[in-house]
Amino acid sequence: MKTLTVIMSLSLILVLFFPSPSFSSAVRCNPKDKKVLLTIKTALGNPYHLASWDPKTDCCDWYCLECHRKTYRVIALTIFDGELSGQIPSAVGDLPYLKTLLFHKLPNFVGTIPQTVTKLTRLKSLEVSSTNISGPIPDFLSQLKNLRSLDLSFNKLTGSIPPSLSELPNLTNLRLDRNRLTGSIPDSFGNFKAKVPSLYLSHNQLTGYVPKSLGFKRFRNLDFSRNKLQGDISFLFGPGKGLWGADFSKNLFEFDLSKVVFPKYLRVLDLNHNKIYGSLPQGLASLNQLQFLNVSYNSLCGKIPVGGELQRFETTEYFNNKCLCGAPLLACK
Repeated sequence: MKTLTVIMSLSLILVLFFPSPSFSSAVRCNPKDKKVLLTIKTALGNPYHLASWDPKTDCCDWYCLECHRKTYRVIALTIFDGELSGQIPSAVGDLPYLKTLLFHKLPNFVGTIPQTVTKLTRLKSLEVSSTNISGPIPDFLSQLKNLRSLDLSFNKLTGSIPPSLSELPNLTNLRLDRNRLTGSIPDSFGNFKAKVPSLYLSHNQLTGYVPKSLGFKRFRNLDFSRNKLQGDISFLFGPGKGLWGADFSKNLFEFDLSKVVFPKYLRVLDLNHNKIYGSLPQGLASLNQLQFLNVSYNSLCGKIPVGGELQRFETTEYFNNKCLCGAPLLACK
């Protein structure tokens, strides 16, 4: 009996200090996800910086991945800062639990966004930026109903902006800047479902007038700079708007600035290189959170209002206007 007691005690110690393997501790990686990831690695040419993607190891420990803490399904795939060549592998659509998909700073990436991404029904963030992908922005992206952020900046995308992007009910951040997009801003962009979205369309070849429908939406940030847009955009401002950042520089906008009322929380206002006329409204002096202002190269006239942040900006933010005067420029005559 004593011998049996000793054996049972030793067995208990072995169980306590050397527990048997389980799915959660030894084999966390989901086999289906692992198979897909290895397919993606092959499609990318088995690059050196994905050397950790070893079929003999747990995929939840691989570089560029994130697994859910409880289910161990892959929820994030981020490929960036590499010398990879080729295209976005269509197999990315076979990772059904993905919430984040990012391809960034891949100058040798070409082709288009594969339609298989529409299978990623849980996707919240899609970024394909600083690559050489080309062609039009796919209309099928509007099928990603859980998407909150879509970033397609710094690519070679062409054609017009799909109006259907405004149908994404949760989208709060849309970046299409620094491409080769043409045509006008879709009128549907005034119908974004998200409460305060941000819209970045700068450094393209957009033309025409900004749709009046955008004036009925509370945007957080608007950047239409370096396009060929024209007309009156004063309706984008107003006391009830939630606008923090507004960059409309280097376009063909033409309107009277005198009576514009700016949102009180405005932090960035860049209107340089347009055809804006009138005077600077006194309300600018009450914008205590204004961090950046540039109204240079317009047709403004009159005295710069005194107060707030207006006198701390450099003269370069005001010069090359018709007849602006007062600090920080020369005194009015």
